[in-house]
Order: sequence, then structure tokens, then C-alpha cells
Amino acid sequence: MKQLTIISGKGGTGKTTIAAAFASLAENAVIADCDVDAADMHLILDPQITETIDFYGLKEASIDDSLCIQCGLCKENCRFDAITDDIRIDSYECEGCGVCAHICPEGAITMVERKAGEAYLSETRFGPMADAKLGVGEEASGKLVAFVRENARDLADRYGKDMIIIDGPPGTGCSVIASIAGVDMVAVVTEPSVSGIHDLERVLGVAGHFNIPAVVCINRYDINEENTRVIEDYCRENGIDVVGKLPFSRIPTEAMIQEKTVMEYSGNELSREFSKKLKEMWENVVKSLN
Repeated sequence: MKQLTIISGKGGTGKTTIAAAFASLAENAVIADCDVDAADMHLILDPQITETIDFYGLKEASIDDSLCIQCGLCKENCRFDAITDDIRIDSYECEGCGVCAHICPEGAITMVERKAGEAYLSETRFGPMADAKLGVGEEASGKLVAFVRENARDLADRYGKDMIIIDGPPGTGCSVIASIAGVDMVAVVTEPSVSGIHDLERVLGVAGHFNIPAVVCINRYDINEENTRVIEDYCRENGIDVVGKLPFSRIPTEAMIQEKTVMEYSGNELSREFSKKLKEMWENVVKSLN
């Protein structure tokens, strides 16, 4: 079973648009939306949820008032100011470090599980999908991404799928690392802006650190063709394939408004030409993946 993650060094490059198009072109795949902080694949694929699973991330301190003697040691030693003057836990500030439970002389504080979000198993018109939503202010995004990927593998085994297409989060943080660890290849979506080039180099560095093969997709290549050449030169010098270039277009937005992938949207000749380029990009990705 092959695993492909679509990532980008920065948000807004068109990563989800391309990932959704790839999902529509794949013949036997599971889709996984691992951008758990701001999942949006569902806006295009309209998944029908079949199972909701509570996700528990970091633990939270809980005080037993019957044992607490109000000594204040927990408040004095909490570096996150998560304990109020009247010795109550502020759930939004507690980081689950456990210092208060360790230092309490009466054993009045214990660490308890805290729901941090929800994971979903769904059916889409292109096959099964796994995704999730992290709760507001929660910080266990990397752990939730790993949970989504585990669910996607279970779906692949259950339905006999031979590929998992992962829509990863932007950036280079722990959630990105969790979305690419152990995959067969990453497809990095970039754009020819100064920040796009800078962040492309950073995310390729992360993939290289974990010895994960990478290819590059250049979106909106024609907004600055000089910078596009800079990207192509950089990739050539580093032995990275540029698997396709897409022009600036309103087609992805028009398709998304109709809850369709670009491949499904056929408003005019321009959209059909755009779809053709995306299909060629997918064929190049599959060739590299295999």
C-alpha cells in the first residue's frame, strides 16, 4: 500500500485543491485530511460521517476539594498560571505537565483525560475518508494527525485499498512531521512568491531530513515566471522533479463553490484545459511514486 502526502511550506498555495483532484483521479484510494487545525477537504468531498471517535490528547489536572487543604503549593509551582487564587484549575491554561499533582502534599490533585477533539470515518464519492477536528486551544495536533493516519490505514485494510492520499497541514511543525513520517513520497505544492520559495526550501529540508522522496507542484506559475524559474533551477540542482505547473485561474474557486473537485467541474473550455494539466500532474506523481 502506497502513502502519498500533499504538503506545502505555507498556507494558501492550493494544496487541498490539488489533493482533492488527486483523490478524484485515484482509482482505489483512501483519503485522509490531516490538517486537523483547519480541515477543509470536507468542503469539496461532502463526506457522509459513519463513525465519530472522541480524541483525548494531553491530560488535565483535577482537584479533589475534599482532600485539598488550600496550602497553595500547586499555584506557586504552576509555571503556566493555570491555578486560580481560590485553587481551581483553569482548563484553558493547563498544559498537563503534572507538577501540581507531584507536589501536592495531600494527594488532592490527579491527572485526568481531557477530550481534545474528534476524529471521523466517512464515505465520499471517491471512497472512504478519515479526518478530524482539533478542539479550540488544544495543542496535541501531531498526536491527532497520527490518529487520523492510523484510521486511514484501518480503512485501507478494511476495504482493500492500495493507496492513501493524505492532505497534510502547511508549514514545518510537528503536525507536518506526523503527516509525512513513513510515507512513500511527498508532493510539495508551492507558488512563485518570495515567501513561497523560502517555505518550499524549508519543507523540502524537513522531508530530506526524514529521507522521504519529494516532488514539487508549482501552482499559479504565471504570476511571476522569473520566480518560477528560480524554483525550477533549485529543484533541478537538488535532484527534485517538478511534476507539473498550473496557471493562475478562478476555476478552483468556482469548483469549490459547487462542492466539486476541479476534475468534476466543466464550466467551459478553460476548466477542461486546467483539468488536463492536473491529470498530467497526477500521472507524473504516480510515475514517481511507483
